[in-house]
Amino acid sequence: MRQGRQDYDLVVEKNTYNAFWGTKLEDKLKEMGAKEVIVSGVMTNLCCETTARDAFVRGFRVFFSTDATTTSSKELHEATLKNMAYGFAYLVDCKSLEAALSTES
Repeated sequence: MRQGRQDYDLVVEKNTYNAFWGTKLEDKLKEMGAKEVIVSGVMTNLCCETTARDAFVRGFRVFFSTDATTTSSKELHEATLKNMAYGFAYLVDCKSLEAALSTES
């Protein structure tokens, strides 16, 4: 465990593209004191994008993984990355995330 941080294993069962809709995700994040979220997963252009946009609207600073998200085509993946970078999220890859997290104290 990092000093000043806690590691959590939180499973969010969802029934739609948005991980916030009909779940307790926002409550849990606020309970943990989270102000930032990292989005990764399957279907870049559906679940990941929808969740990232909603996180942004809810006031979280969003980091969107370029290499830990995927979808059915390269074109859809790249289009979503362009949308995210335009104003909803910071694009990051796993290597830069690992480096940033390892420097936190």
